[in-house]
Amino acid sequence: MSNIRITKLFSFETGHALHGYDGKCKNIHGHSYQLSVTVIGKPISDSNDPKYGMVIDFGDLKKIVKDEVVDVLDHATLFNKNTPHLELAKELQSRGMKVILTDYQPTSEMMVIDFAEKIKKRLPKEMQLHSLRLQETNTCFAEWFASDN
Repeated sequence: MSNIRITKLFSFETGHALHGYDGKCKNIHGHSYQLSVTVIGKPISDSNDPKYGMVIDFGDLKKIVKDEVVDVLDHATLFNKNTPHLELAKELQSRGMKVILTDYQPTSEMMVIDFAEKIKKRLPKEMQLHSLRLQETNTCFAEWFASDN
């Protein structure tokens, strides 16, 4: 049976600030992110399986990505926990704001690497994560491909 790639699209709103950056993005700002998740595998060939003919049920893929990425990041603000933004993050948290402290500079490039690791761990063994595309603006995106890693 042939390998097939399937893709599901997600969107979420997240803020961040890039400490030490030499441009506007050093300021707290947000994006309407668009995430494309592509997996590759063989469609299920067992006609008795309720998922017969599918690589993965889109609903199952949705649950994985929402649990690991979307529901965690939607309407949150990301800061690198190793920057002076830590004091600001604690203040925002004390005021009931959703703040996430990352181990990395929260750029699209680093975020997509983080997402790939989280999603790969949750996929059924019969398939692989093929690629991710994280669109930050209408004209800018970062991509991760398994073949490059």
